[in-house]
Amino acid sequence: MSGTTRAIRAVLFDKDGTLIDFDATWGPTFHALIAQLAEGDEARMRRLCEAGGYDFDTRAFHPDSILVAGSNDDVVEAFADILEHADPMALAAEINAGIGALSLPHLSAFPELEDALERLLGLGLVLGVATNDSEASARTQVEALGLGTSFASILGFDSGHGAKPGPGMVTAFCAAHGLMPDEVVMVGDSLHDIHAGRAAGARTLGVATGPRGAAAFGEDADHVVGGLREAAEWIAARA
Repeated sequence: MSGTTRAIRAVLFDKDGTLIDFDATWGPTFHALIAQLAEGDEARMRRLCEAGGYDFDTRAFHPDSILVAGSNDDVVEAFADILEHADPMALAAEINAGIGALSLPHLSAFPELEDALERLLGLGLVLGVATNDSEASARTQVEALGLGTSFASILGFDSGHGAKPGPGMVTAFCAAHGLMPDEVVMVGDSLHDIHAGRAAGARTLGVATGPRGAAAFGEDADHVVGGLREAAEWIAARA
């Protein structure tokens, strides 16, 4: 936000591609999920991969994959017809219940994560997570990384505030912690994160650690950095 002079008091992080390595974590996880949903039927697995923007053979994500920027509800919408699933809500429950656990063997935090969080917490900043993953999956992953006490709020697409790029999670985070929007910086690796922050009136910081790198942002973010160490430095200078 141009013209903002209020000091930063809080940081709201996206999760996938920002705190954890998206490809290393979700490449094998979605392969396992798709195999589970398709009950091992390779033809159906390939159809699910195509619908999700995911390469069956390389386990890599296409740039416009809904598995990258979409919510679990978007995944359900793409998969339901292929799976001939009569109850989308039941399918959503199955995906939401299983995806966090399926990810744990592959969970890969960025090496700079702990040091960056320690520095920001040392400045007295309130930290939170806002993800288009489910809240339960996000909590499972954060706890598995030993970071459960680092975040004052963990919000998912199903926490009751809507998904990004809508502003709901950012607005809810501000309300929960008595913050003005321009006291918060939304940190993420995609335009969904940046647009969510801007729509709520927060500052925005892009990190070039996601599947699309710095090319994801254009000129939409207030600033773009290469990784979490640089992000912590940028935030500390404005806290």
